[in-house]
Amino acid sequence: MDDNEQAPSELETLTLALLHSRGEVERLRERELLVSSLLAGLNAVLWAFDWEQQKVVYVSPAYEQIFGRSAALLLADYNEWINSIYPDDMEYAAQSLASVLEVGSVEQREYRIIRGDGEVRWLSDKCFISPPNLFGGQTLIVGIAEDITEKKVLQSELHRLATSDVLTGASNRRHFFEQAGTLFDEAVANGRPLSFLLLDIDDFKKINDGHGHQMGDRVLQRVAHCGAYVVRRDDLFGRIGGEEFAIVFPGCDSEQARQVAERLQREVQRLQFHNDGQGFGVTISQGITSLREGDELEDLYARADAAMYQAKRQGKDCIVLG
Repeated sequence: MDDNEQAPSELETLTLALLHSRGEVERLRERELLVSSLLAGLNAVLWAFDWEQQKVVYVSPAYEQIFGRSAALLLADYNEWINSIYPDDMEYAAQSLASVLEVGSVEQREYRIIRGDGEVRWLSDKCFISPPNLFGGQTLIVGIAEDITEKKVLQSELHRLATSDVLTGASNRRHFFEQAGTLFDEAVANGRPLSFLLLDIDDFKKINDGHGHQMGDRVLQRVAHCGAYVVRRDDLFGRIGGEEFAIVFPGCDSEQARQVAERLQREVQRLQFHNDGQGFGVTISQGITSLREGDELEDLYARADAAMYQAKRQGKDCIVLG
């Protein structure tokens, strides 16, 4: 140091240190404000979970917006998170969270939540174990949960359009036979019965010619509604042609399928239509067959088709086993 230069006094040194410290504090505050601003604008929930303590130790501001619940209550009690999960998804959500400890991360897990106002929403939740050098060595699972409800609705609508008949809402031909193939393979593999039914609306051309195609569409819709009403939960129902519908009955022999067909026949017989003051009803002809040893799906379709046309020849409005 030059002789003319004087060493800073203790007061000056302390002042410089305070100024430096204040500068660091201000920069830290600025960073905190920036992070808070970014988190507030992020439409996803960042969260951290202490696995050993079974406690949520951090949740970002978007939690209250997406979950419609209090963040303070969640931080005080992990059951708030558990109680927000849709009951049918509870087991999956718990197992997938626990699996993070084994595999290190879960790139995508989707489950539903029930918001505080009762609305059901879909979440996509990515999570992983935090690096061991952070958070004082605690075993934290951290993640980001995003609301994907609109995406799920769009996917569902696209799937419906791809698999359903636009007019009647029943499975379209392509989807019907894809699903029928799966049910057939399962029946063969497990040695279980399976029945196949074809039905055709009697004199449908006369309906179109006499009452117009709009009324014909109305008839198709009402008959399809009857079909959807009588089939069981696991049955497959579809429109496979103009006025032709089909049903696959997994786990049913011909006699059990016939009971459903008789109920369907009665439901259709009750239908009444009116056009320009003129009323009319409709009937259906049905053919049923069941799985036999050595069958392919095409064999069931062919026998049911032959039985249905036999019903036509027998006077219509009846059921024939093939």
